[in-house]
Formats: sequence, C-alpha cells, structure tokens
Amino acid sequence: KDELNRSATKLSGGQQQRLCIGRALTVEPEILLLDEPCSALDIKNTANIERLLKELSKDYTIVIVTHNLSQAKRISDYTAFILDGKLIEYDETKKIFSNPKDRRTKEYVEGIFG
Repeated sequence: KDELNRSATKLSGGQQQRLCIGRALTVEPEILLLDEPCSALDIKNTANIERLLKELSKDYTIVIVTHNLSQAKRISDYTAFILDGKLIEYDETKKIFSNPKDRRTKEYVEGIFG
C-alpha cells in the first residue's frame, strides 16, 4: 500500500519484473510470453521470479525465451531449441537435456557451440 504512488523506476529489478508480469496478467492472456525474464536480476530475485513463474504455470501457458540453460532445466516442462530462426527440436525438457535427438541440440546443451 505504501508503495502505490511510488515511481516504478524506484523499485528494485526484481520488483520491476514482478510489476511487469502483473501488468501483463491484468488482460487475462491465454499465453504469457517472456523474453529473458531474469537476465538483469541477481540470484535471489531470479529465484523469486522462477518461483512466481512455476506458480503461474498452473493457470497460464508460459513461453520463455532464454539463453540460460540452467534456468530452462529448472522451470520448463518443454523446451524448443531454435537455431537461425528454425525449430530444430522440441520435446520434454528432461529429454532435450538428457537425450537430444538432433546433433545440433546435443552440441548446444553440452556447450560445444552457442
């Protein structure tokens, strides 16, 4: 309540990110699309956002664009590997990281290129 009239620029990065997610939810979207939702956040705020996204995923379809493979493993049920604008592989996250079907996916998740 005390923060209601405070400028969003005065909020921490994590608070700003939660505010942006909250704003997006006000229009009751079918899909929530997030581009690198934790890229500028510290570890604590990243964990908070990841917890929030896991909770929201019970009620919303969430699509996250990320280059953070560890984050993808932690919070995604499914993963798509896209290279040069083309879908290379899409499967359950566990399968993508443990047994990818495509050589390029395997090389990326193993850190051979990327």
